[in-house]
Amino acid sequence: MGFIALIDYGMGNLRSVSKALEKAGGVIRIIDRPEQAEGCSGLVLPGVGNFGDGMRNLRERGFVETVRRAVDAGLPTLGICLGMQMMLESSEEAPGVEGIGIFKGAVRQFPKDRGEKVPHMGWNQLTHSGSNPFLAGVPSGSHVYFVHSYYADPVDRAAVAAECDYIFRFAAALGKGNVFAAQFHPEKSQKYGMTILKNFVTMCNNGEQ
Repeated sequence: MGFIALIDYGMGNLRSVSKALEKAGGVIRIIDRPEQAEGCSGLVLPGVGNFGDGMRNLRERGFVETVRRAVDAGLPTLGICLGMQMMLESSEEAPGVEGIGIFKGAVRQFPKDRGEKVPHMGWNQLTHSGSNPFLAGVPSGSHVYFVHSYYADPVDRAAVAAECDYIFRFAAALGKGNVFAAQFHPEKSQKYGMTILKNFVTMCNNGEQ
């Protein structure tokens, strides 16, 4: 069984993500240098905080290409919260800062004049078609935990793996092939968050793409 590389770039809630992945059956190695990802069976990009700070830290530590190579190599790759947002091309939170670009599109700020609180914080429902393997065993309508003021707006709507309705319908998760990115926090989402993490660990252990 290979190990899952959990990227430490100074802005992730590493302990809670690591513990949840271990509970899901994964062998986790927290890495702070790109070469430490060598031989991993999967890659996780967590994150909490500002898009600009996150991308700067990733670039300074050399992890942007690490993520791109993992995706291109077909390794199961998971982005969480800010980690999801950095997989797009840009963000209104940090104009002019280039994202990793796994998904074409931008990250946009929720409007603050619609009567709903921003940030979007707490439990809300996921709706999805059931076609994404990362969401196997997670019924559409299941509740997961969110904390965010920005949302992903991908160019390709086929990349939307799940949606949530808050102010308007937005992409709660993105997916294509071996990549899954969640705006919500699976590690804080109890039963169904654990199901998603178990699906990810199973793919890593089986070498599925």
